[in-house]
Amino acid sequence: MQLGLVGLGRMGFNMRERLRAAGHEVVGYDRNPDVSDAASLAEMVEKLAGPRIVWIMVPHGDPTRQTVEELSGLLSAGDLVIEGGNSKFTDDQANAALLAENGIKYVDVGVSGGVWGAKNGYGLMAGGDAEDVERALPIFDALRPEGPRDEGFAHSGPVGAGHYAKMVHNGIEYGLMQAYAEGFELLAASDVVTDVPATIKAWSKGTVVRSWLLDLLVRALDEDPELSELRGYVQDSGEGRWTIEEAINNAVPAPVMTAALYARFASRQEDSPAMKAVSALRNQFGGHAVQKSEG
Repeated sequence: MQLGLVGLGRMGFNMRERLRAAGHEVVGYDRNPDVSDAASLAEMVEKLAGPRIVWIMVPHGDPTRQTVEELSGLLSAGDLVIEGGNSKFTDDQANAALLAENGIKYVDVGVSGGVWGAKNGYGLMAGGDAEDVERALPIFDALRPEGPRDEGFAHSGPVGAGHYAKMVHNGIEYGLMQAYAEGFELLAASDVVTDVPATIKAWSKGTVVRSWLLDLLVRALDEDPELSELRGYVQDSGEGRWTIEEAINNAVPAPVMTAALYARFASRQEDSPAMKAVSALRNQFGGHAVQKSEG
């Protein structure tokens, strides 16, 4: 098949390579001319034969909305736009409605696999009409891991379902990473275990906590056994927050994912105002010792 791909960053670039390796023709556009196959979005569209398929892989929010708006004026009725970034699921209805004004179809796809996807394949969760998803199946099959389709691809539901599924996926990811991180810290703090990297590596096969995330932690510890080259500062890109919002909206208890998100917030505080208040209160009611700030 032929495909236009907008956004050739860490994910999009590797996706283009995997699609080409599977025999598909990909015309990519990126603001970086060193990786782009076209000088503009309009030129990319011109190089595609109708009915066209264009996959968007740009940052969520305004960059995605602006790209969808521009494509709405460049594409024709019967063309298909696939939005594969980490957009909030509520944006998908607006994107689909805008494109529908010109008869352009829309599918949202949650994509998981990170920088390793080029080699291992990507987990894909699609939202949209069945006929639109079916039309793009050769592309999805090229991107997903080898093996049974249902182990790497799902048509999760109507427009918005793909990004909703990816949002929950990332909320789970937050919790899993936090559990591994707390285990690492406890092992390192104890004087009982003397080889922390070797201990964690021994969990890689046969144990109930083995996973790809654990394999990545082992890899990181091989490179830096005490993780001394890193700051304990962790950003979040939005999906964790949206997951907790949806848990609240649906009255679903999600204490693990919520705690993992709050741990990321705590990582950004060099001196917690909340813990200052706790220290002050302990001093006030019990005369407990406090530590004065420097300066």
